[in-house]
Amino acid sequence: MASRTTFTLDEDMAEQARKLGVNISAAARQGVADAVRTALLQSDRRAYQSHPERVDQFWTEVEVWVDR
Repeated sequence: MASRTTFTLDEDMAEQARKLGVNISAAARQGVADAVRTALLQSDRRAYQSHPERVDQFWTEVEVWVDR
C-alpha cells in the first residue's frame, strides 16, 4: 500500500529539476529507498559489532560427523 508524503524542496532545486526533466517523485522515492538501505546496513553493522559471531562447538561437532 502506498503512502502519500509531502516534503519541502528548495525552489531553485525544484526549478532545475523541472528544466532538466527530473521526475521529482521518482527521485524522492529513490532517495528514500537508498537512505533506508544505508540505515539498515549501518544498523546491521552496529548489531554485529555489539554481538559478533563466535565459534559454536555444536556446529564444529556436526561438521566432524559430516566429514566421516
